[in-house]
Amino acid sequence: MADVVVVGGGPTGLMLACELRLHGVGAVVLERRAERSKESRGRGLHARSVEIMDQRGLLERFLAVSEKFQVGGLFGGVVAPWPESLDTAHPYGLATPQEVTERLLEERALELGAVIRRGCEVTGLGQDADGVTVELADGTRLRSRYLVGCDGGRSTVRKALGVGFPGEPATVETLIGDLELAADPAEVAAVVERVRRTELRFGVAPDVDGRPGVARVIVPAAGVAEDRATPPTLEEFKERLRAVAGTDFGVHGAHWLSRFGDATRQAERYRVGRVLLAGDAAHIHPPTGGQGLNLGVQDAFNLGWKLAAEVAGWAPEGLLDSYHAERHPIGARVLTNTRAQMTLLGSASGPTALRELLTRLMEIEEVNRYVTGMITAVDIRYDLGDGKDDLVGRRLRDVRLSGDRRLYALMHGARGLLLDRTGGRLSVEGWADRVDHVDGEGAEVDAPAVLVRPDGHVAWAGDGQRELEAALTRWWGTPVPLTM
Repeated sequence: MADVVVVGGGPTGLMLACELRLHGVGAVVLERRAERSKESRGRGLHARSVEIMDQRGLLERFLAVSEKFQVGGLFGGVVAPWPESLDTAHPYGLATPQEVTERLLEERALELGAVIRRGCEVTGLGQDADGVTVELADGTRLRSRYLVGCDGGRSTVRKALGVGFPGEPATVETLIGDLELAADPAEVAAVVERVRRTELRFGVAPDVDGRPGVARVIVPAAGVAEDRATPPTLEEFKERLRAVAGTDFGVHGAHWLSRFGDATRQAERYRVGRVLLAGDAAHIHPPTGGQGLNLGVQDAFNLGWKLAAEVAGWAPEGLLDSYHAERHPIGARVLTNTRAQMTLLGSASGPTALRELLTRLMEIEEVNRYVTGMITAVDIRYDLGDGKDDLVGRRLRDVRLSGDRRLYALMHGARGLLLDRTGGRLSVEGWADRVDHVDGEGAEVDAPAVLVRPDGHVAWAGDGQRELEAALTRWWGTPVPLTM
């Protein structure tokens, strides 16, 4: 019996496999595709995801194949300068094609000992008190203690669970594709500048992902397709380009064609017994703001250590349920802001007036920082039921420590961490197999000590041993007694 089966080998599923293996939990990833996708749907990592890669020692791999970018307040067509004093040591995003993100995460998962089985389509599942049985398209079955559905918006896992997926259906649709253009680049640029004065769901990005001669083309569709799983044809693309831009740019040589709508839906529950949902299987929304891939990776980062604790047998009561309690509101927030952005992208007079107003508001530094913090997810604070300290529930930025140490460099093993600035008055004795005690001398933290979860969020802040032990028990279970 496997420890955990992860259905879906996209960024969410691969990130989860990495997190599980860091805790020694067996992870089997079942991916329907026989090979990694060459489609770059998600095209970058926002600041919080950059932090996550640094916390796990993966950032250098991403920096080697990515370009940094700083676009503050990229919200519904409103672009502002990057805000000052954003609460992160990584004030940038990374332009990383999804296929590259998947490759890097897959390489890491394999290094850590995860099993990745391609060409394995899940057709059904059942669960009992002891585990989950997965049914595959070839008629075979696989047994595991837990299962996580990371299998996209049309999730087979979610449907098999019977979990509701309420929300709003698509009202508009957009075509997207990587195409070769025969038109002169200057002509293309002039047409894009003219059309985007009134139609923000149109654009042409040349040399996409470093491929000379290949452009990422986006154009509004004529309506909403009955079957969005069917990609548009090249002729459909040409027709829409001629209708919207007055020219089809001589598009040919389609490398990838797809469509997306503005539907927003969210699973009613992220957990049913031994089965959980993450990524697009738990929520779908328009790609405005580039949040989808990041939201899924961050789901996995929140879930991984909690599920590992459950498998290992030391998870305190309610720990695994805290995944839904913490991540469901975050997913709902993304659905809300993408709905707002789709409204702002409209070409009617109302959305145009709203964009003009928001553009003025974004000139206010506090507004710009708020919007950028929301899109990049660095402003997230989980409600941990303890409002005594503003740090609790927030993720802690990478802080410098004495001796040329960095906080994130100490978190590569996905363990808990007590950052102690009290001169050693505090102790994690009894939890040392799960939590590291780190001398916090030199740390710019507004508390005598902070207890940091493996996902980087602060579980406790203060200077009392009794209160610390209560927090340790809440998040890491009962202490291990000393052996004589």
